[in-house]
Amino acid sequence: MFGYININQKELSEESKKIYQAYYCGLCQKLKTNCGTKGQMLLSYDLTFLIVLLTGLYELENTETEFTCPLHPTKKRTAYINEATEYAADMNLILAYQNLLDDWKDEKSYTKKAFVKILDKDYTRIVSKYPRQVRALEEFMRKTAEAEKNKETNLDLVAGLTGEMLGEIMCWREDEWQEEMRTLGFYMGKFIYLMDAYEDYEADQKKNCYNPLVYMEKENDQEFDTFCKLLLTSMMSECAKSFERLPILLHADILRNILYSGVWSRYEYLQLRKKKLEEKKTKRKKEDRKK
Repeated sequence: MFGYININQKELSEESKKIYQAYYCGLCQKLKTNCGTKGQMLLSYDLTFLIVLLTGLYELENTETEFTCPLHPTKKRTAYINEATEYAADMNLILAYQNLLDDWKDEKSYTKKAFVKILDKDYTRIVSKYPRQVRALEEFMRKTAEAEKNKETNLDLVAGLTGEMLGEIMCWREDEWQEEMRTLGFYMGKFIYLMDAYEDYEADQKKNCYNPLVYMEKENDQEFDTFCKLLLTSMMSECAKSFERLPILLHADILRNILYSGVWSRYEYLQLRKKKLEEKKTKRKKEDRKK
């Protein structure tokens, strides 16, 4: 899954944290109901954002349940479940399924191949239920594999593939809000792709793996970082504009926390890690000079 679309806990009220957690627990419970324990292993915070977004947009009513979580057995947990939870659970599964399938092709991991086989029945169920979304995801996987094989250097084109796919996932209902939801998903998808490429940049360089950022012409690391930050900011700016055009009042504080702050948590962590590595290098050089 993606792993970039989450809340910034420091900037969110305790009440809103509890609400967000209840939607996350609801997704976990729905995955368990639909697919058993194996479904819970696919749980993603990214899809929790989609649940909160759709709940706010369509003002859906929640069914509230209390349950005992095996990971937190000392206290009862609360789960919010509604129609969007069902949809997000299905999208969670097809995204994870294709991700595992891709890993099998790349790494030849028989564990992941076995997991894919276990999920086959659930995937087939969702194909008949949401053919448009599944078709968009499968087309995305095909085009992305082709771009990697051809070592595509057009960054906008490659990032746009993720954007188009996520736009279809975000578009739950083909109604008056469908184009805005597709636009929001498109720019969020591009942000996710670029963030992932940025995070993997050094590792991909060393392993000689495909990463479109490697083909960029740059004078120094500072110029590269500035360019990437501008790209990422531009994508999230367009994504936020789409969100603000939607008539969402319910949970708007949680959604703004994610869009304006939470999505940058990983980037800030990467910058902090980079700074610490630079400090270590500088310290080592000073120690070497003393010798």
